[in-house]
Amino acid sequence: MIELEIHDGVAEITLNAPAKLNALGETALAELGEAYDQAEFTGVRALVLRGEGRAFCAGRDIAGVDPRDDDVQGYLGGRVEPLLKRMSRFPAPTFAVAHGACLGVGLGLLIASDIVYVADTAKVGSPFKNLGATLDSGGHALFVERLGAHRTMDLIVTGRLMSGAEAVAAGLFSRVFPADEVLEATRAAAREAASGPTQAFIASKRLVADLRDHRHGLWASMSDENRAQAALCDTDDYREGFAAFQEKRTPQFTGRG
Repeated sequence: MIELEIHDGVAEITLNAPAKLNALGETALAELGEAYDQAEFTGVRALVLRGEGRAFCAGRDIAGVDPRDDDVQGYLGGRVEPLLKRMSRFPAPTFAVAHGACLGVGLGLLIASDIVYVADTAKVGSPFKNLGATLDSGGHALFVERLGAHRTMDLIVTGRLMSGAEAVAAGLFSRVFPADEVLEATRAAAREAASGPTQAFIASKRLVADLRDHRHGLWASMSDENRAQAALCDTDDYREGFAAFQEKRTPQFTGRG
């Protein structure tokens, strides 16, 4: 599912499971981490992360997951959070190309990237109300920091998805492009970065990360999200949301714990 190509000092990592909108299970997460390790080992000076098909990444691959014994803490805390930390510390500028669905873990991959170029048709938000679950992968920290508490709760409770243009206008990501131009624009920016002062870029990455983590507590918030999600696993609504998704029907929530 995870492909890595390296040309002229630029690594390009592709999530290549378009039939499932590049949703990520545990094996794919491990492969993605290995691709970052390999790219770092070769000494690339910029990296591009993209998704093949109609979406960047629709989140977790829950095909076959039984909500009655779902180890969501193991998935989020043991797999996703370490991967996002590893991505954010990559020793070169990293770019992400966001198009189509960018949800859940997919949103987390964008948060962990330095620069995010977005297609105007991208969809960003919190679809978890239909699963009886909560936003994860750093989404709360990003949304509250950039949108404020009221707009964040509006997205969570309504499940409304922002367009790429709206997300960039709100300050979530770097720049917006027409869908048929965003990939080449990102590749061009990565090539330019790869010819620049890499050590100066790395110094700025560390300064930006320190400011973000100190002011907004991204990683602490992510750990809190993981614990909240694990607690929700024991609720009837979580089990109903998962079952409804897998059975392709509308969930019937009771609101009980």
